[in-house]
Amino acid sequence: MRITETIYEEYVDHLLNGNKVPCHEIVNQLLDMGTNIRALYEDLFQRSLYQVGELWENNRISVAHEHLATSITESLLLLVYPKLFAAEHIGRKAIISCSVNEFHQIGGKMVADIFELNGWDGYFLGANTPTEDLMEMIDEFEPDVVCLSLSIYENIRPLMETIENIRRRFPELPVLVGGQAFRWGGTDDIAKLPRTTYIQSIADLESFIQADSRTG
Repeated sequence: MRITETIYEEYVDHLLNGNKVPCHEIVNQLLDMGTNIRALYEDLFQRSLYQVGELWENNRISVAHEHLATSITESLLLLVYPKLFAAEHIGRKAIISCSVNEFHQIGGKMVADIFELNGWDGYFLGANTPTEDLMEMIDEFEPDVVCLSLSIYENIRPLMETIENIRRRFPELPVLVGGQAFRWGGTDDIAKLPRTTYIQSIADLESFIQADSRTG
């Protein structure tokens, strides 16, 4: 089932008003009608959270409202999990983490879910992961790729420093970066870094995963 503009607007209205039950009902109906999980993540969850973020940045909603919308969305991800982990795993691993000082973690969770949907093991480390802790996890799990999520543009310098640390210690390890922050800039700086790729959308992420799975 396609997520129409009418469905989206109804969902966002409930999300912004903190109406958790109707949001759950909409997502359950979409799942029951066979809506593609990728479309659900990109056309409903990601799109609505970007809209919520813009409203917050423009002082049209409070921090509390933004946090409530995020909390509701995190609970909705649980509805998808029974379908998510049904994929046959292929022995590839990804570590996904929020950048230093980055406390918006739902984007990173969604990235980890997309890896799982494609048969990878997605290890999500959560918000504000210290760089040294990230390095230890890379040592321990030996992932095929590391993904870093950034929602607030002002945190781009710590992100760049983390990537530089990864490059020094793991020069051949691919790094993917993405998140709402890059709507305001920073992609040119990312493009200059070796083996570092900006991922704009879930479709881009899946293209990377599928290409890597064929060559890995």
